[in-house]
Amino acid sequence: MGNSKTLQKEAMAILKETSRTFYIPITFLDSTLKNAVASAYLCMRAIDEIEDHETLDAKVKQHILLETSKMLLKDFDKIAFAQLIAKYEDQLPEVSIRLGDWLDFCPVGSLEKIKASTSEMAIGMAKWVEKDWQVKTKEDLDEYTYYVAGLVGIMLSDLWEENADIVTDRDLAISYGRGLQAVNILRNKDEDSERGVQFFPDGWTREDMFTYAEENLAKADEYIKSIHHRRIVLFCKVPLVLAQKTIKALKSGKVKITRDEVETAVKEVQKEV
Repeated sequence: MGNSKTLQKEAMAILKETSRTFYIPITFLDSTLKNAVASAYLCMRAIDEIEDHETLDAKVKQHILLETSKMLLKDFDKIAFAQLIAKYEDQLPEVSIRLGDWLDFCPVGSLEKIKASTSEMAIGMAKWVEKDWQVKTKEDLDEYTYYVAGLVGIMLSDLWEENADIVTDRDLAISYGRGLQAVNILRNKDEDSERGVQFFPDGWTREDMFTYAEENLAKADEYIKSIHHRRIVLFCKVPLVLAQKTIKALKSGKVKITRDEVETAVKEVQKEV
């Protein structure tokens, strides 16, 4: 697998551009794990940008996601992928167009797991594009948050086991992802409503979603307590602390926490761990 210094630099630069929140904790990991998790995040972000695209037609999104899912279960063909998205390339961000590069950047030992997880996520996303992101029940919410975030928790648990012999509870890993996603849902509620997307089950208030988020984040805390590896704990703890602080901010009427608050929280976690 190509893992050149240039590709590594480009991958980390795109990662920083697309999400500082995850870029920071990823930099705490050991080299091989850092590359594996960065590759996974970029692959999943690549398909997420397709699912969330503001102007692409729903049928086009479904087609790209389902075909990409199939490609990920075989030796990934960069030329075939380029042909799949050719008509829409000018509308897609770099992180999506370069999906094949993020796979090239992945350490060999983690590649098949990351491809399989991204493939499953793409299927789930296609399903929710078809449903027009209309969550009706708590079961719907659990399913949606599993596909877009719980799956990430399982994949990370597999990477910890493979690279550091750390065995974690997969159900707690799913809850960790769910908790983070629920915070995003709370943060983006008005924006989602404007575009006709409904992630709150019928009859749910903000308080209900706060409860859902907090219950899952409590399980995330349990998940982290089972890990005895400083760099991995740092990686896991930062997003959890930021999510907890975001909940407090939202409850007090703020839209989000500031960049200074993020930096302070990261420093606090580094001192504690």
